[in-house]
Amino acid sequence: MAEIGYALSSEEHDAATLVRLAREAEEAGFTFALISDHYHPWIDRQGHSPFVWTVIGAIAQETERLRLGTGVTCPTMRIHPAVIAHAAATAASLMPGRFFLGVGSGENLNEHVVGVRWPPAQERLAMLAEAIEIIRWLWEGDWVTHEGEYYTVDRARLYDLPPEPPPLYVAASGPNAARLAGELGDGLISTAPKPELVEAFQEAGGAGMPSYGQLTVCWAPSEETARKIAREWWPNAALSGDISQELPLPRHYEQATATVREEDVAQAIICGPDPEKHIAGIQQFLDAGFDAVYVHQVGTDQAGFFRFYQEHVLPAFA
Repeated sequence: MAEIGYALSSEEHDAATLVRLAREAEEAGFTFALISDHYHPWIDRQGHSPFVWTVIGAIAQETERLRLGTGVTCPTMRIHPAVIAHAAATAASLMPGRFFLGVGSGENLNEHVVGVRWPPAQERLAMLAEAIEIIRWLWEGDWVTHEGEYYTVDRARLYDLPPEPPPLYVAASGPNAARLAGELGDGLISTAPKPELVEAFQEAGGAGMPSYGQLTVCWAPSEETARKIAREWWPNAALSGDISQELPLPRHYEQATATVREEDVAQAIICGPDPEKHIAGIQQFLDAGFDAVYVHQVGTDQAGFFRFYQEHVLPAFA
């Protein structure tokens, strides 16, 4: 038995659609969802990027059981960690026991918009660690004044807090971030089914804490159609290495993926209507040690995806 969730892709859907999809995911049997927190889409074809905290408030009113987290928020540059602490506390108050904050070190694509320098990876992790400390201090409800290496907080206090602080999960694509998740987080989020990430997380203090993996798929009535949709809407899946964190504009991702072929994207995204392939993709994360998997359906046909998963995939993990 495994818990299966749904990815709310802010890059592909406007705010009203995201709210509707959250409700439909709950009705289809998904128990949790993560919503991406972007300022820009990866490429212009995706076409959207609403402000996530407004959308979360609307989802809180449209769902009853669905647990929701950010997947993920960067609390270091575009938005000060004291503001993220405030936003997350309010979201958790609107969704008692149903909201969690997912954080990560971010991408230049979203963070450069406020005119700050894009630091190297290790510095971004150090900034994230300090940001997490600030968020947790503010969630205690006391007055906080802080003069740190990266942030200043001047006599701040959160007056509206949920009964319990929301869980704080940390995203990781490499071992250093996974260790930070184990040291400072309440859980791990990753897009790669790598056992070494779970091991690093657990060895650093994450033993017994949840780990969430994201699987990207493209369901369509035929594999041929799915491959075309995946290439059109999500060619960035074929990019590897650090490039996804470094480029500043959607047009740069379009340039980087100009020579990407359908078969390249299909190696990174499960395409088509074969339930065994989707089940195997989820199982790969579970075999790597992840506790739960949330699924990102690429493209506009979310209704077909919900029907397919409700009938053919979710029962395999019930």
